[in-house]
Amino acid sequence: MDIQQTSDSSGTWQPKIIAFFCNWCTYTAADLAGVSRMKHDSHFRIIRVMCSGRVDPQFVIDAFARGADGVLIGGCHPGDCHYMEGNYKALRRFHLLSRMLMSMGIEQDRFRLEWISASEGEKVRTVINDMVRRIRALGPLRLPAGLAELDGELKTREEEILHV
Repeated sequence: MDIQQTSDSSGTWQPKIIAFFCNWCTYTAADLAGVSRMKHDSHFRIIRVMCSGRVDPQFVIDAFARGADGVLIGGCHPGDCHYMEGNYKALRRFHLLSRMLMSMGIEQDRFRLEWISASEGEKVRTVINDMVRRIRALGPLRLPAGLAELDGELKTREEEILHV
């Protein structure tokens, strides 16, 4: 299922951002922000995962491929992971995936990792609003055009290899 691009009542484009939040810390902080009635931008879709270390790189790639303009991963602070080292695993994956996404033409500000503990509801609000602001400045991702370019490049390379 594709993530539908939306516009507000004035026809202005609005970003779609997917957030993968750790159940024990960041999701709880988002819940705290909601219960505390902290206002934040509504262009986020939060997906609860048991640990940030359980966010498979394919989840991120699929989110972008299906129309997300940005992806945020939120996890416990280093040393506070309920699964011992899950957040360190998430950090390693984040660095590798960031490089891969940049090589695909996806700007660095579209993919983000944040450490947010259960008591940091205000930080959730700040991070969400900051990310939405940055994505708005970048505009829509328009990944299909970039993928078509990559497909063309791959076909050219394939032809070169086959005709050697």
